[in-house]
Amino acid sequence: MDNTQQLLNKLSLETNILLQEMPDIDLYMDQVIQLFDHTFKNTKRNDEEKVLTKTMINNYAKGKLFIPIKNKKYSKKHLILISLVYQLKGALSINDIKATLASINNKLINEDFELEKFYTSFLAIQQSNALDFEQEFQKRANDVHDEVNKLKDLDAEKVEKILLITSLVNISNSYRKAAELLIDELNEETNPMPDIQTNKKK
Repeated sequence: MDNTQQLLNKLSLETNILLQEMPDIDLYMDQVIQLFDHTFKNTKRNDEEKVLTKTMINNYAKGKLFIPIKNKKYSKKHLILISLVYQLKGALSINDIKATLASINNKLINEDFELEKFYTSFLAIQQSNALDFEQEFQKRANDVHDEVNKLKDLDAEKVEKILLITSLVNISNSYRKAAELLIDELNEETNPMPDIQTNKKK
């Protein structure tokens, strides 16, 4: 494909809300939505797609994906947690997101947890992932191009796009399944199965 770099540019892989972009004062829901809309407007697939809505935030709250709010306002901690939810919801179910963030939310409620340091690490990893993805994407595009050349199909350009789509979905599913296995491990650590004791006859 000749437009791989153009596709990568459209993805805006490194886009995220930085800590310095999060105000230290608490925000109302409409202000939270405005912040996310402004930050992620270039990552939307089309104009109809919504970055964040009141319904989404209410569903996240009902699902206990972040710590309870106070006086209908959202603190910097809430913004960080909602940002994490936003990144996770593209691949995980609400229940899996809840399980992933449960220990963090519990620590924030019951004890001190350096959430800003955790988020800084998250952003650093995301930036590294973006660079890795660009290289991997180019490699997969080249591999697909080589395979299409073997087919000698008259509609090679369309076939190449279809094969690249299947390749990307395949690797995406592999990453998602690996993440789900880790989530299952988190669930087992949080809710271990009780020991089954057998009654021995005396």
